Amino acid sequence: MFDAERQETLLEVNNVEVIYNHVILVLKGISLKVPKGGITAILGGNGAGKTTTLKAISNLLASERGEVTKGSISYRGDRISDLNPAALVKRGVIQVMEGRRCFEHLTVEENLLTGAYTRGDGSAAIRRDLEMVYDYFPRLRERRRSQAGYTSGGEQQMCAMGRALMSRPEMILLDEPSMGLAPQLVEQIFQIVKAVNEGEGTTFLLAEQNTNVALRYAHYGYILENGRIVMDGPAAQLRENPDVKEFYLGMSDEGRKSFRDVRSYRRRKRWLA
Repeated sequence: MFDAERQETLLEVNNVEVIYNHVILVLKGISLKVPKGGITAILGGNGAGKTTTLKAISNLLASERGEVTKGSISYRGDRISDLNPAALVKRGVIQVMEGRRCFEHLTVEENLLTGAYTRGDGSAAIRRDLEMVYDYFPRLRERRRSQAGYTSGGEQQMCAMGRALMSRPEMILLDEPSMGLAPQLVEQIFQIVKAVNEGEGTTFLLAEQNTNVALRYAHYGYILENGRIVMDGPAAQLRENPDVKEFYLGMSDEGRKSFRDVRSYRRRKRWLA
């Protein structure tokens, strides 16, 4: 069983604030740790700050006129705020963006090979890793010659994840992997995340609105509300927490509730008391 407290801390975010357009405060003192070899989930509704947190780590905020104005982000003990995204990939950290972003005009296999662009260990190693990706994503092997823009949403998500794996990362930042996918495909994607985590030792930090599925596969979770972390803990404990069950899973001690019944959580937020 994975024990986050006994693992080396790979990534540490300490009291980070992010501002967009020099005015809009989005993250308000975020602090979190990601242990090596684990699956850590950042959970919360739309607009909570999950994607901004990942982009702050991967240094992609500048393209959206955002900046980290306070706090620090360290990877293996070294501050990484001055590294450009390409240099961060070479350090072993890569982000899979939300929305299944592929090069639509390229084939699936060409997309995957672009993920190895920064590597310098030779074509033989790259071909071995390509076969490794196809082993985790058998559907991509079947569609390897297909133009990525004409594949399904699930296949494009697999392609984006496989492309990230081709860079041989130590950590993958995975943003909203369930977005727009049918429940069966969501389950399949998370099963692959678990398999890669266990088989390759790849560390995952994933942002996800689907709290139910994320907490079944993650080892540790952080819940964000309006740019702040309001709760964190081992995933198994969060699944059983009455507030999480009521406000995020639609369940309570009395059974399932409708959104109309639970939306008053914004006025209550027992965990902030």
